[in-house]
Amino acid sequence: MNRIFFEAANISPDALNERCANTMNTALGIRFTEVGNDYVKAVMPVAEASIQPLGMLNGGASMALVEIVGSMAANLAVDRSRFVCFGLDINGNHVRPAFKGQSVTATARPIHIGSTTHVWEVRVEDEKDRLLCIGRITMAVRPLEPSK
Repeated sequence: MNRIFFEAANISPDALNERCANTMNTALGIRFTEVGNDYVKAVMPVAEASIQPLGMLNGGASMALVEIVGSMAANLAVDRSRFVCFGLDINGNHVRPAFKGQSVTATARPIHIGSTTHVWEVRVEDEKDRLLCIGRITMAVRPLEPSK
């Protein structure tokens, strides 16, 4: 498969992690781990910042992970000197719990890459590759506003 990411020659997980320093990624412990031809992966620990009172992964933390990984993938798939992608809609289904002390992996893959919208599927899985959450994020693709 051809690489879909615009910045293909310059993308590394370390570069993505540096780009996201001191953001929600830091607060939730999210680290990008892989950029493939048509996907982006990140891991997140199930820890104090991401659990609900029963010690399970909070659904909101799962959806933040879906948003972060899907949004990064969409923005890598456009010419960022001309365009930017913004979240338009997000939804998810939580199908299995994860517990404090585990880590989860999110993988974003495109369903649709158009000139004005993208749709990305993001699978959140546990350490045994079991599906925990399936998310979908729709991104609006907009031209960058000229500097004033």
